[in-house]
Amino acid sequence: MHRIYPSLLFMAVLLVSSGCNRTSPVITDEATYTKSIEEWQHQRLERLKTKNGWLSLTGLYWLEPGENSFGSDSLNKIIFPEKADAFGGTLLLENGKVTLTVTEGVEISSNDSLVTHMVLKNDHQEQTTHLQQGDLAWNIILRGDRYGIRLRDHKHPRIDELDHIPTYPIQTSYVVEARLEPFESPLTMTVATPLEGYTESYEVPGILKFKLRGKALELYPFTSGTGYFLVIADETTGLDTYGAGRFMYAMPDSTGRIILDFNKAYNPPCAFSPFATCPMPPRENFMDVAIEAGEKSVHMD
Repeated sequence: MHRIYPSLLFMAVLLVSSGCNRTSPVITDEATYTKSIEEWQHQRLERLKTKNGWLSLTGLYWLEPGENSFGSDSLNKIIFPEKADAFGGTLLLENGKVTLTVTEGVEISSNDSLVTHMVLKNDHQEQTTHLQQGDLAWNIILRGDRYGIRLRDHKHPRIDELDHIPTYPIQTSYVVEARLEPFESPLTMTVATPLEGYTESYEVPGILKFKLRGKALELYPFTSGTGYFLVIADETTGLDTYGAGRFMYAMPDSTGRIILDFNKAYNPPCAFSPFATCPMPPRENFMDVAIEAGEKSVHMD
């Protein structure tokens, strides 16, 4: 569900201090490490600005059972931005299936081919249907039992307006080694999202335990491929950092070590657009320490 950004090449420059209780990797080449984080930050901003990046989101519209007319005219059930055709067509939601019928004379394409009538595959299905209408692009999303339109504007002003993401200074002390204490059987954890009534469930393989600046801490990681996805909160949450927490990824290196790099703690999509749905931190991942590393809050119009 979430993409892993495995830019952990800096592992080669980590040297774990000797001793039985090894908890804090020591970075032997700080300049190389700093450069790798600066490059990660640059790529992160560039990903947000791509056509499918979170900055292009301009609408989220939930479908009602039956016919849903859409277009920029206020007479439609679903009102698109002004740059859309006045009456684009209808979306029929029936028996868990969404069928598009395009108004005659309106040009809507899929895979560079104009369409007039088709069943749309949602984002939980293979080969999700993506539609294009001028600068606008959209697809059907499924959240719980609700179907909606996720609309993007490839020329949204927000794309050019965001020229940087505020961050704390890069600090090597926020790179630590964690130890996974596995459960006998993975747990299923259900977490809230900003969307009322909608939750997301994740597999939790165990507890990540680590020390940060001499304090023993733990996090519940979500299984993500061969690594871990983390939704965290700390004493900066809602102050310097985004109020609904931050995301992180961690992957075991070639020796099996799990490195947590809080310089890569980043804002969830909801920090950039009100039209995203994001998991919120479980109470187990609220850390009673200020993590002054990674991304700070972004103030978007």
